[in-house]
Amino acid sequence: MTMIKDIKFNDFPALRNLISEEFGEFGETYLISQEMIMLFADLTNDHQWIHVDVERARTTSPFGDTIAHGFLTLALATTLRPKLDFNITAYSSAMNYGIDQLRFLAPVVAGSRVYGRIRFDSVEEKASGTLITSEMAIHVVGSDKPSIIFKWKLLYRP
Repeated sequence: MTMIKDIKFNDFPALRNLISEEFGEFGETYLISQEMIMLFADLTNDHQWIHVDVERARTTSPFGDTIAHGFLTLALATTLRPKLDFNITAYSSAMNYGIDQLRFLAPVVAGSRVYGRIRFDSVEEKASGTLITSEMAIHVVGSDKPSIIFKWKLLYRP
């Protein structure tokens, strides 16, 4: 059993020690169902046939079936983020600060299972707190190539 350590949001040496060129382990897998794709299409009013027309996608799509919206896959980032062996502590709030370098690299076919992994990219001291940038890759299970990859910025405020 791995012991989870606490690292204060303003312990810059400890946080910078987490920076790595290598991605960590994958988290839990998650099924991307056609029903989920349809609900997302309704929510976003994006009913492009490649997402919602199963028969047409099976006969004319280069992917052989419908695919998830890229933004649906991105929206699952918090669900797909793997558990870490540490907790960032002693902050009052953590805020999504933005996403950089978002790329959609490979389709997620309906019925696929996906999972994510991260690596810490940078830690910056800001007047408003600590900005931590992680790079996240979300893959279809069994694929070496990520479906999406991006740098995710979270601001931890005192």
